[in-house]
Amino acid sequence: MIQEKQTLPDFVIIGSMKSATTTIYEQLRKLDGIYMPELKEPNFFSDDAQYARGADWYKGLFESAERDDILGEASTHYTKLPTYPKTVERLYESLPNAKLIYVMRHPIERLISQYIHEWSCNNIKVDINQAIEQHSELVNYSCYARQLGPFIERYGRDKILPVFFERLRAYPQSELERIAQFIGYTGKVTWQDDLSKTNVSSERLRTNPVTRFLIGNPVLKFLRRVLVPRALRNAVKSRLQMKKRPILSEASLRKIQHILNRDLEELGYLLGTEITVDNYRDCVVEDTLDWSTKQNDTAVGGEHAYS
Repeated sequence: MIQEKQTLPDFVIIGSMKSATTTIYEQLRKLDGIYMPELKEPNFFSDDAQYARGADWYKGLFESAERDDILGEASTHYTKLPTYPKTVERLYESLPNAKLIYVMRHPIERLISQYIHEWSCNNIKVDINQAIEQHSELVNYSCYARQLGPFIERYGRDKILPVFFERLRAYPQSELERIAQFIGYTGKVTWQDDLSKTNVSSERLRTNPVTRFLIGNPVLKFLRRVLVPRALRNAVKSRLQMKKRPILSEASLRKIQHILNRDLEELGYLLGTEITVDNYRDCVVEDTLDWSTKQNDTAVGGEHAYS
């Protein structure tokens, strides 16, 4: 009997946004025997427009894989509640046996990085303190226990690998090995330093469809370098860049720390440790955190409400 070729992923990087998911995607897809499509962020199970393309479109993303490859994809929209409420239901229906990788970053640092990203895309046009009031997703996407809750309820914790941005940065080789082991990869794993700096928010320019075309067009790029003096190019670039890193006011910090600490309390409960905004970095770097076996999978997500 001829074995049918696998056309659906064995693992999915489900988030979180601005937490080195692109870096992990790039590192994994360079390993022999792992196939991840060129399209990072298919967002198939989250975005209605993508889901409407149908299962054949999604399977087509993996048609170039070799028969024995481990298949994976990465879409941070999958952990963006409540923006995409149908994600878990759709993903579990199609991929009930998939292994899930969830990458977390200090929740305030992640929030700030997302703000810079949204500012650069012209999606947010106000100061970060106003943005927190007007764009609840900035805080919601940093509530990791809340985002994980529905996945834990469907998949169980044994199918979900918690990864922390700060520990990945401190111990890239061992963390990549841990991720590879989790997805069942048995080949040689080597962290490639030349791939480690990707998707850096601090280097972004504020753009819109017109400026993205002007900046990205190779012909126009050549003409700019030939015809426009460097000083003028730098002056224009400077106007499109965020001059200073956004600073949260004391009032904003108090508000979001209260919300985030409640969420981190639930996350720590699942991990068998105590995590707060203040001790987060030391806690996640000092040791490899994995799920505590003492708690029930259904314990998360039921106690607190989030704005």
